[in-house]
Amino acid sequence: MARVIGFEMSSQDPEMAAAFYSNVFGWEVAEPNWDYWAVSTGEAKHGIDGGIGRGPSNYPHGTRIQVERQSIDEALVKAKENGAKIIRDKMEFDDFYLAYLNDPVGIGFGLYQNK
Repeated sequence: MARVIGFEMSSQDPEMAAAFYSNVFGWEVAEPNWDYWAVSTGEAKHGIDGGIGRGPSNYPHGTRIQVERQSIDEALVKAKENGAKIIRDKMEFDDFYLAYLNDPVGIGFGLYQNK
């Protein structure tokens, strides 16, 4: 079973968004890295962490969940077979891989795989 492991909020003004969520909900917001502000929402048992980033032109604002998979390549194939559209193909980061998709009804989400 695939677990939701995080969230990403996209904004054209991520500094303002980070201040809002920190002030309203007490979320801890890290210093930005690559126009991305990591967010801690509390104890691991009671929520998931995520981040706020500067949204790209094809996703300027909104929220996406990130779903962890053992094989992002297999998940991409299966998602496409079931009607998903690949928005950003598999990207490599230091410790993980990430891809963005839209499901058949247009809901955006991310696939995540640890290295």
